[in-house]
Amino acid sequence: EVLRGPSTLLSGVPPFGNIGGVINLIPKRALDEPLNRVTLGYASDAQVYKAVDISRRFGEAKEWGLRFNGAFNNGATPIDNQSVHFGTAALALDYRGERLRAALDLGYQELDVRSPLRNRNVAAGVRIPRAPDLTLNQQQPWEYRDSANQQLATRVEYDLTPDLTLYSAYGRSNFRQEYFGGVLTIFNTRGDYRDPISYLPMHIVNRTAEAGLRGIVETGPIRHSFGLAAVGFWQDLAQPTAQNVGPVIVSTLYDPVSVAPRSTFGLSNATPRTSSRINRSLAIADTMSLFDERVLVTVGGRWQSLDVNSYNPATGFRTGTSESGAFSPGVGIVVKPWERLSLYANYVEGLTSPAPPVNAVNASAAFPAAVSRQTEVGAKLDLGTVGLGFAAFEIEQPFGFLDARTLVFSVDGRQRNSGVELTVFGEPVPGIRVLGGVSLLNGVQVQAQDPRNVGRVAIGVPEVQLNLYGEYDLPPSLLPGLSLTGRVIYTAAQYYDLANSQKIPDWATLDLGLRYATLFQDRPLTLRANVVNVTGNNYWATTGRGILAQGTPRTVLLSASVDF
Repeated sequence: EVLRGPSTLLSGVPPFGNIGGVINLIPKRALDEPLNRVTLGYASDAQVYKAVDISRRFGEAKEWGLRFNGAFNNGATPIDNQSVHFGTAALALDYRGERLRAALDLGYQELDVRSPLRNRNVAAGVRIPRAPDLTLNQQQPWEYRDSANQQLATRVEYDLTPDLTLYSAYGRSNFRQEYFGGVLTIFNTRGDYRDPISYLPMHIVNRTAEAGLRGIVETGPIRHSFGLAAVGFWQDLAQPTAQNVGPVIVSTLYDPVSVAPRSTFGLSNATPRTSSRINRSLAIADTMSLFDERVLVTVGGRWQSLDVNSYNPATGFRTGTSESGAFSPGVGIVVKPWERLSLYANYVEGLTSPAPPVNAVNASAAFPAAVSRQTEVGAKLDLGTVGLGFAAFEIEQPFGFLDARTLVFSVDGRQRNSGVELTVFGEPVPGIRVLGGVSLLNGVQVQAQDPRNVGRVAIGVPEVQLNLYGEYDLPPSLLPGLSLTGRVIYTAAQYYDLANSQKIPDWATLDLGLRYATLFQDRPLTLRANVVNVTGNNYWATTGRGILAQGTPRTVLLSASVDF
């Protein structure tokens, strides 16, 4: 689920995110009917993918549910010298009674990458060179990133009355990673770079808890849907100073060299705590429905506190602290002049704290939180088979930047992003489905440490973004069950630096695919074939905070799923 606008009023601002919205991941739950699904897949150059999805419900009223998902992926990628080993397992248990509902989710994920690509840095004042062939790998074949993540989440809901529900939830994740390699710094327009090799272990423990009450009550002609929530988030980060291994490698983006393998033998893999973060908040909101639900008014607020601490990895003593607190209001209104048309407006605030990237020398530094604000107005039109949306918005928030010369991350000022967005989704013609939109953006630095940067374009904000996906079902007379799919993505140019002297060009990609749904021995069978970046376009995908990320090379994806 992508929740935008004042949704952060009750969900809370993500620990390192913006107030513009929340991406809510919904765990799979057991279906009413049994499911056994096996999927086999292939991705270029030589990755083999296997997955299972098993679902069952038990009990007289099918009140008990179990769902298991497992996947394993292994093999070479389209990028030279790179291979991926990926495995995941997720178990979802749930109970749904007359008044009580409960769920427990357990998960494990492992990802090992050989010769992993990292984001790049560009030296100050250097014009960003053209993107290299995306299949070239500038990292050494012996570099690696190994990671594993364990997670647990549980949730309980109880209906005190038909219109009043009490709930609580708790979650925990334990993430470990070892990285052996370097972050490239491009130092001239020819694409020459320096690659300092280092060993960096990391350990992150996240815990979160929530309790709340939601309900419905009527006061005369007004129907209230209200909610109360208390949320806490605790994080301990162990990211010691990187340990350098050997001399810096110098090479070029377009013809990278390989050097003799290096070893981590004798290096410490200890991960003492280097920083901690605590988010606490209390929220209340009420959505009032008037005039037969033709007018919806939401008012509320969230008190937030954000404490960030940094620690000396050798002594464990606290070396820095930042404590911030604020009350963040939120309001919204939806008006339906006609049944199919909704007009809306909202305003929301929240505390956000920019976090340094992992390759910053002050990666564990504590930065004070600052208030971010978003205002949005828009309209949504339901034409039955097609939905249209329009939104105009303005977001003001702090921004951080990684200095490519010193690798010091700093919160340099504030930026204001304003723009409009048009969206479309639905089936305008039987057999043709579309989903996508276009955004016109204007990002401006409104505060900066260097006053000359005020009024300049904010880093990493393109003027235009377009995403359009479509499906076409071939007529049954030709081949029933066959669908053509396609997606176009366009992103305008973006500035890399605060002074607007370094810029990456605009780019566009085309993805094409086929999906064929049929029966095999009376069992549902779905075959898929997709090609990402069909034209093989080489491009820098995005920039921001002083880092540069390259795009995805042409990749072929094949899969077959069967239910039995």
